[in-house]
Amino acid sequence: MCAATSSSASGNGTGPGPSPVDWGLAVATAHRLMRPGPVIPRAEAEHTVTELRDVTTVAEGHVRALTGLGEGLPLHPGEVVDRHGWVVAAAEGLEALTEGALPVPSSRYFGGVLATSAGVQAGLVLAYLGGRVLGQYDPFGGAEQPGRLLLVAPNVVAAQQALDVPADDFRMWVCLHECTHRLQFTAVPWLRGYFAGEVGRFLSGLDETASSALNRLPEVIKAVRRRTTEGGEPGGLGLMEVLQSPEQRAVFDRLIALSTLLEGHADHVMDAVGPAVVPSVATIRQRFTARRRGGGLLDRILRALLGVDAKVRQYALGAAFTREVIDAVGMTGFNAVWTSPETLPLRSEISDAPAWLRRVHG
Repeated sequence: MCAATSSSASGNGTGPGPSPVDWGLAVATAHRLMRPGPVIPRAEAEHTVTELRDVTTVAEGHVRALTGLGEGLPLHPGEVVDRHGWVVAAAEGLEALTEGALPVPSSRYFGGVLATSAGVQAGLVLAYLGGRVLGQYDPFGGAEQPGRLLLVAPNVVAAQQALDVPADDFRMWVCLHECTHRLQFTAVPWLRGYFAGEVGRFLSGLDETASSALNRLPEVIKAVRRRTTEGGEPGGLGLMEVLQSPEQRAVFDRLIALSTLLEGHADHVMDAVGPAVVPSVATIRQRFTARRRGGGLLDRILRALLGVDAKVRQYALGAAFTREVIDAVGMTGFNAVWTSPETLPLRSEISDAPAWLRRVHG
């Protein structure tokens, strides 16, 4: 699968200028560190690949019926990849998303050193996630047309075996989540550009954030101490946010709110489609949620460093927001979130759905 993907992430960036991340080194590093997937009979592996590819169109049909989104859009099968294929695709998508947005050092020597360091660090992250990601929709990947729905076959098999749940149900359940993400971006025409623009604004302000943090060092230290004293309660500022200028934090808040909405909406949909499609959905959700929280000490430390634990909280917060809004105004009323950037929930509204309802629905 890896060989079939584009090789744009094989150098030091493919854009018009140098990249501050050596994506080719990131891919090579991840490939060296990647653990092999589960060993299963060849016939079972081929069946899994075929089922994952074919079930995506069925799954998206169920998602469209539930959400009311995407009527008239073509239904495309997903791409099934192995762990190495996912790493290449993820690097390509990240390179496309960050092209021209990340600050590039003026010195060629230091730029090369920093690109190498960033490439190794990115490779470590990709290697860790490459053994865990079940699937993803990348709205910025793909050479011929934007958007790739990827399903990582060995990770789906490994998770299904660990959870001890029916394979057909689990494949459908995973595809429901990823197809919801694909539909969010394909059925909402402005979403892809808006998301890319916000990421670009955030990344382009990193230099300003660093210098601003130095100028506000006493304030930053006080904020970190306050957070430590308060035990890092949810809702408190994380270190990244403490370092940001007010302008940078506003962009960050919009990105957090959007990603929480997208993940929570997908989590709600994959469960709400119902037992008629995934008979063991309740068991899968219960065991999968426990698995998200589990892992050994090293795994938990890595998850905390990479922000995976924060991502897990996003699923819960976003799903709760989605459920509360749908309970109040139905799916059609919820779909008002997709009207424009102005109708997206604010970060404060994610945990206060009535505030969003008052603002958007009056």
